[in-house]
Amino acid sequence: MFVSEWMTRKVFTVSPEQSISDAARIAKERGIKHLPVVKGDKLKGILSDRDIKEYVPSKATSLDVYELHYLLARTKVKEIMKKEVFTASPDMPVEEAALIMHDNNIGCLPVIKKGKLVGIISDRDIFRILVDITGIRHGGNRIELIVEDRPGSIKEVADIVRKHGFSLQSILTSYEGVKDGKRRIVIRTKGTGSFSRMRKELEALYTGVSFLKG
Repeated sequence: MFVSEWMTRKVFTVSPEQSISDAARIAKERGIKHLPVVKGDKLKGILSDRDIKEYVPSKATSLDVYELHYLLARTKVKEIMKKEVFTASPDMPVEEAALIMHDNNIGCLPVIKKGKLVGIISDRDIFRILVDITGIRHGGNRIELIVEDRPGSIKEVADIVRKHGFSLQSILTSYEGVKDGKRRIVIRTKGTGSFSRMRKELEALYTGVSFLKG
């Protein structure tokens, strides 16, 4: 999966010279949290709803509401936008984009191709990806267990699942929270096989087993 498959292609932007009031209005009307700031074809920065909210309280203590609205109408986007922007390319794997967002505590990445803004991928898109790859919308049984970290260990679990009449809808794996030499896997099944027999066999062979019957 690549960024180009999940990014939002219709991107609402602002210019550095627009007012904070304009930017806040666009964000509210469009239901978005991030506005890339562009000048011509070039990305110059990014403005988030958090940037606006953090700017307003710093001015609000000494101004009345009318003065505050006047200030926001006079303040330009370039004065509070973030100028150092993390970006993605259309051919970047989505997990790499998610890692950049997570490690830098940011909510989106403008997507740049040949120097031009072609899309934006946000934390909301990452949530969509998680929902899709887990297959949770399609139901099914959820099986979680710990296996040895060696070639073939996941296949052995999958073979047991298939043996009892189920097919595989998704398989996720992680090394977080388990001992060295182990890995945690989460399988979501499809079909209507023998759940009780599958459960009994897996519990006899593996540790950390949990089930959610779909």
